[in-house]
Amino acid sequence: MAPSTPAVGLRQLFYDRIDELLNDAESLAESRARRETANQLNQAVRRMRQAANAEEVWAALVDGAAGFATGAALFRLDGEAAKGEQIRGAAETAGDFRNLEIALAEAPALASAVESRDPVVTDTTAASVSAALVAFLAHPADGRASIFPVASGERVVALAYAWGAVEGPPIELLAEVAGAVWSGAPRATPAGLIAIAPAAAEPASPWESLSVEEQRVHLRAQRFARVQAAEMRLYHTAEVQSGREQRNLYEVFREAIDAARATFRKTYFDACPSMVDYLHLELVRTLAHDDPELLGENYPGVMV
Repeated sequence: MAPSTPAVGLRQLFYDRIDELLNDAESLAESRARRETANQLNQAVRRMRQAANAEEVWAALVDGAAGFATGAALFRLDGEAAKGEQIRGAAETAGDFRNLEIALAEAPALASAVESRDPVVTDTTAASVSAALVAFLAHPADGRASIFPVASGERVVALAYAWGAVEGPPIELLAEVAGAVWSGAPRATPAGLIAIAPAAAEPASPWESLSVEEQRVHLRAQRFARVQAAEMRLYHTAEVQSGREQRNLYEVFREAIDAARATFRKTYFDACPSMVDYLHLELVRTLAHDDPELLGENYPGVMV
């Protein structure tokens, strides 16, 4: 059985991740003084920690993200649609943006960020982010945008969307903090920026019984699996649809799946006794819509 990953079990890793992202943000901010960058992040995080409701959290996130991009927006997820919530750096009013609703099926790049739970960098074409969003923001055909999932527990609740000159690491940090604050997670101060309350004692779970290093390996394995499945879904939409209809996704993606399985086994499965076949889980969830039979009768199955 896969070890569960409750928020409490990820606190220390979450704090470590913030530290790593802060370091990346500072190293990439060549045009900014380190102090200015830290102050911007600190102000945005402080606003999120003090927010009284979700709307204030989103406003702080978008304001903060806009400082590291030409423009930034926040989409709230509602079923299979992304709905406009907050926007900065565009001529359109917030009221107009709140009327914008994009079906994830029409925006593969947005859908990929939701499915993979990882940031996605994409071109700003109708085929990637939808014709509606391209028209609304007047995106150029050769433009680029970055999409950052805002996750609460195991669920992505919103997407931060930044375009133009985007500095990814600071915005990724803000999106992670926003997710933690939105879900009521402890509000900490990484790298001297924010302060974290001690966690309340809770019963140990299978996840918490793992060492910190094992947890890190599991998280890297999960990330690898999500990226592999999401890339197939994003860049081969027609093939995915055909494979689902023919119930032979494995045959369609045999080369890619076999290569991913070989890497996963060597890097994660054989190296960690407690490892779970996250790649199989992601292939079933992302490609096969939770129906393993869509992978086909020749699919090798769960690694053992």
